[in-house]
Amino acid sequence: MRKRLGIISLFIILFISFIVIWNYSYQTGKEEAYIPVRDKKEIVTIPSEAGVFKRSKHAIDYVNMPVDETHQRSLKNYYDNRAYHGAPPSIPHPIDEKQNIGDGSCLKCHENGGFVEKFKAYTPVTPHPELVNCKQCHVEQKKQTLFKAGNYANVIAPKVGVNNVLLTSPPTIPHQIQLRENCLACHAGPSTPKEIRVTHPERVNCRQCHVPNDKVTEEIGTFIRNIKTNE
Repeated sequence: MRKRLGIISLFIILFISFIVIWNYSYQTGKEEAYIPVRDKKEIVTIPSEAGVFKRSKHAIDYVNMPVDETHQRSLKNYYDNRAYHGAPPSIPHPIDEKQNIGDGSCLKCHENGGFVEKFKAYTPVTPHPELVNCKQCHVEQKKQTLFKAGNYANVIAPKVGVNNVLLTSPPTIPHQIQLRENCLACHAGPSTPKEIRVTHPERVNCRQCHVPNDKVTEEIGTFIRNIKTNE
């Protein structure tokens, strides 16, 4: 008799447990569905700051590179290759693949630079190799075709040696940072203009000492093209 009561009691306990668990599961299932909101990953770098370190792995190589006195670029060459100060440099050499807009063809020479025997010059390093549609901004030079000059305003390029706030302070950055975040691309190595070639490329945190100068943009007035009308 006791054995039967024990079995019946165990069955009743299991049945009650089943009812309790099923009821709890049912009530839980009736809760409104939701998507858990996870905290976004914190951005620890500013894009313009991160670009400074893109070529930092080449910093020591730049220190050990010999200076080739016979094939140095100058600021005059640098500015002559631009329509105005701040403009993308033009392409001063012929392009064999007319249908090519950039990508691997341009980056073969302009991603890491180097001496090009065909042109007897060092290849400038692009500060933004991730932008592969090169010919969207860089165009071929047209020196041997008809050209009519316009009356565009002349933008004065910044000079070297007058960008210090104090006599012994680091020079400020006299240009915009956008598309120029990679400082070592233009200021280190034999392909850079000798006037702005940095003496300490191994100090890759350039923005720690050099700050942008916000006064480089001058008011040049409203551009008005002179059009002669036949009256």
